[in-house]
Amino acid sequence: MAWRLARRGLDWRFRGLRLLIVCLVLGTAALAAIGTLTGGIGRELAARGQSMLGGDLELTLAGREAAADELAAMRRLGAVSQGVRLQAMARRAESADDAVPVELKAVDARWPLYGAFTLEGGRKAGAPRGMTAWIDAGVGDRLGVKAGDRLKIGNAELVIGGVIAGEPDRLSEGFALGPTVIVSEEALARSGLVQVGSMARWKYRLRVPAKADPAALADAFKARFAHSGFQVKTRDKASPGLDRFVERMGQFLVLVALAALGIAGIGIAGGVSSYLEMRRASIATLKILGADAGDVVRIYLLQIAAAALAAITLGLALGVGITPLLARALEGLLPIPPGFTVDAGALAVAGTYGLLIALTFAAPPLLEARRVPAMALLRARVTPPGRGWRVPLWAAPVGLGLSGIVGLAVFTSPQPWLAAGFLGGAAAVFALLALIGRGLSWLAARLPRPKRPLLRMALGNLHRPGAQTSALVVALGFALAAFVLLAAVQTSIDANIAKRVPERAPDYFVLDVPKGAGTETFKALVARTAPHAAVRMVPSLRGTVIAYGPEGAMTDVATLKAIPEDSWLLRGDRGLTYADQVPQGNVLTAGRWWPQDYSGEPLVSVDEDQAKAIGLKVGDKLRISLLGTEREARVASLRRIDWSSFGFNYGLVFSPNALADAPHTYAATITLATAEKRPAVRRGILAGLVKALPESSVIEVGPVLGQARTLLGQVGTAIFAAASVAVLAGLAVLAGAIAAARAARQYDSVILRVLGASRGQLLALLAAEYALLCAVLAVVALVLGGGTAWLVIVELFEFDWEPDWGRVFAVLGAGVGLVLVLAVAGSLSVLRTRPAEALRAL
Repeated sequence: MAWRLARRGLDWRFRGLRLLIVCLVLGTAALAAIGTLTGGIGRELAARGQSMLGGDLELTLAGREAAADELAAMRRLGAVSQGVRLQAMARRAESADDAVPVELKAVDARWPLYGAFTLEGGRKAGAPRGMTAWIDAGVGDRLGVKAGDRLKIGNAELVIGGVIAGEPDRLSEGFALGPTVIVSEEALARSGLVQVGSMARWKYRLRVPAKADPAALADAFKARFAHSGFQVKTRDKASPGLDRFVERMGQFLVLVALAALGIAGIGIAGGVSSYLEMRRASIATLKILGADAGDVVRIYLLQIAAAALAAITLGLALGVGITPLLARALEGLLPIPPGFTVDAGALAVAGTYGLLIALTFAAPPLLEARRVPAMALLRARVTPPGRGWRVPLWAAPVGLGLSGIVGLAVFTSPQPWLAAGFLGGAAAVFALLALIGRGLSWLAARLPRPKRPLLRMALGNLHRPGAQTSALVVALGFALAAFVLLAAVQTSIDANIAKRVPERAPDYFVLDVPKGAGTETFKALVARTAPHAAVRMVPSLRGTVIAYGPEGAMTDVATLKAIPEDSWLLRGDRGLTYADQVPQGNVLTAGRWWPQDYSGEPLVSVDEDQAKAIGLKVGDKLRISLLGTEREARVASLRRIDWSSFGFNYGLVFSPNALADAPHTYAATITLATAEKRPAVRRGILAGLVKALPESSVIEVGPVLGQARTLLGQVGTAIFAAASVAVLAGLAVLAGAIAAARAARQYDSVILRVLGASRGQLLALLAAEYALLCAVLAVVALVLGGGTAWLVIVELFEFDWEPDWGRVFAVLGAGVGLVLVLAVAGSLSVLRTRPAEALRAL
């Protein structure tokens, strides 16, 4: 019987429940799209692990080749493919006037062990032979060369064999600092680029027997050569940095989608309240005809559930449908499967979230209607039912629903504490806005009555019986705070990038400048080509932290089950340097710097954030592996580093006597004067370096920053798309809250019309009421949205707090204007209602 009555009250257009449907579709679609996308990326990473890594197991060394016993141990595990990666300079063989910084990749005849390497035109190929080179399209564009032309890198003259179309292990190689050139081991040897102390990385990819466990083999190898400086990857974690990025980005987007659903929950509560208000006479009639409270709840719960299921189904379909669009936006940044993908687990989670949100937020108005007697419902327009101090009937089901939402969010999150903290913060904001709504009603009832009738009535509408003030404050407060948050975050990030990048970024980084005469040659060349350029040079080495902690109780990194989340210092080899003065952009926060010409116990200064991450203190010891040898130093100081300076920033800076005797080269930066930032000067510097120091390599900062901006732009597109869903949900909630308030004041408007009020006066009254609300909520939104934006910018991104307040206020003003437009537009139907018709309906 309940279903028959519920079905009769529904139509295919779901009149009265459209706000619920819109809110659920938006939130569920966002969760479905994000879950499907991240799930597809995870499966693609797992399926392509071997080809992405180039093997089942990868062992990497910085600055040196594997020793004979290390190589023999690798060969006992399986087939080995050896490669070397370093920065270099490429130029046309017949001319040194034009040169381009490249990422040189030398491979042996076994490469690639897995996956397919292809050239433009669809031709499959393997490792280049002899003096043949495969080049990235960017090299051809910069130098004007093509297949068959000759190229010179270092002392090696190469023939271009083809242009790279598909490189199977590209994603595992990490961020590229220039277009790629792939050569043979023979070509690398003839180039003369690899010297002792060069910034080169040797990579050994292994194909192990099918039944072998790569992780177990990796653990055994690391245990045997624990202090040799090997960095290990396995096929199931071909790109740990990419894995972490996908995980964190997915978590962030899920939180944004949860925010959209949370905002949608407010709209659902308002939409159900408005729907039940429309059905008030029907509910009263059912009760008079003998339906008990349970019957009423069942009938309308079935209607709401039917609308919710339709909305969730549409949202899931929409989420799957927009996944290819997101995939296209992130193409090249992440390994994304082509076409449509369906992730049953992600869709189940999204659907469960939608159903929990719908039922949880629909419970309060539904159960309140259950307890109100029939005659009270009929008189509700004139005399709203009293609430008293009773415990609400909906407290238990709402608490249960919220527990389910929190449990699902926490247990499906890779970072449970982050999810729990986010939900706790959202609940706190919700409670705060509800208290502000109550306080505003209380204050409006106690303020002096204005002399102007319209203002007096507008103020009275904020506290009269049945007023929707609390619901409006929550809905409008959330939406306006979200507008402020997005505007402040975006403008702060824009300001930081605009301020820091042009002013601080050097024009070139130069690697592998030889010690002694090489440094003097380099300085003379820059002084001759760009006399006003600023040059900074620092010793440059690569090493691996293998132990740290108090003397006598040091922690061996190889024995750690998991590297601390924020400790990049322990993840493989790191750049090392030595200095007799505190580096530029660094500030000591603990300990003391060593004096010049220091000759005592080797010392080291550590980045304070990294020291905090691993519990390192002044006086502790640090042991590193450097070119296959071990060295120890005592922590003399901690430093705060300005990472935004785009200069040489090292997590570890040693006293000169700790590293100066080790084979190494220098790294340098060149910052051109404004008048010297001309193509001719740039070509002169590159050509001069190729001729004078062929073993050195250059990184052009401009193209690298352009590549970084492109990647960040792709990430920003995905974040903007997810944030747009939250904004759209906020707009839907605004419309719903205003619609609910409109239905509640229809009787008042009709009575005022009967008493002689004009439509203009009623519109002015409405505008005055919402203007009073928005005046208060604009301040609340600035505090809540601005405070949250400050946390995101300063604490999360560690940027300077520099919002464009003009744009923030403009966005807030646009939001307030949108509220007023929606309020007026949504009330036009009330003004067009004939008083006699409305009074008869009552």
